[in-house]
Amino acid sequence: MQSLNFWHKFNLYWPKIAVLCLALVANFGSFAQNKASENLADYDNQWIHYGFQIGLHQSKYRIQYADIYTTSALDTLHSVIPGSLPGWKVGFVSNMRLLQYLDFRALVIVGFYEHDLTYRFTDGREIRELKDATLVEIPLLLKYKSARRGNVAMYAVGGINTAFEAAGKGDEFDVEQNIELRNWNFSIDAGIGFDLYYPLFKFSPEIRYTWGLRNMLTPESSDYTLPLKRLTYQNIAFYISFEGGPSYLRKKKNKRPKR
Repeated sequence: MQSLNFWHKFNLYWPKIAVLCLALVANFGSFAQNKASENLADYDNQWIHYGFQIGLHQSKYRIQYADIYTTSALDTLHSVIPGSLPGWKVGFVSNMRLLQYLDFRALVIVGFYEHDLTYRFTDGREIRELKDATLVEIPLLLKYKSARRGNVAMYAVGGINTAFEAAGKGDEFDVEQNIELRNWNFSIDAGIGFDLYYPLFKFSPEIRYTWGLRNMLTPESSDYTLPLKRLTYQNIAFYISFEGGPSYLRKKKNKRPKR
């Protein structure tokens, strides 16, 4: 029971832990590199560079009750409670320079998700609907970054994100009554992070929030969608990105003095 309690508390507080880690990493990078020479000095002048990104996330449903929920037709249903479950992501990053402090970022991310709804009834019964899915996400983001201070820079990102379900399955407590959801989603992303410049690559911790905009409920109704009018996703993720390296080295190689 102590182990379960620990993981429950971790799931509740890990976004705050991620923010604290982000601040500590930035402070450590600034302190460690404050007296060092500037790494990747002309890196931000490149018009395009690539990298990869991995992350941990926590996601849940946001629900809005239908009008029928308050009527006698559903008087045995006490509440519908969305759970908050962890997962992970991995993806490819391409970054294009638009202006001195403004970049455009296109990402392709594969995310592994779990969501659940717990139906609580007035007689004390509970029914849990658990769904896991693999989503292919395509965030298109604008990145506004600060001027570098040594080998550290802060940035903010924001944009749109389209996600498609690549695979998924449900823990089907009742095949006929199981909730069916739409297989693609549209959302808004916003986040903050730090760029830490090293001799051969750029390391970037980032925390990003996703607001799902599309109602994921389908027109088909069942006993379990009856009390719901709207269901959307929300997600908070902590990413680390590695960018640069090979393209920068090729550029330095081409700058060899002529004999």
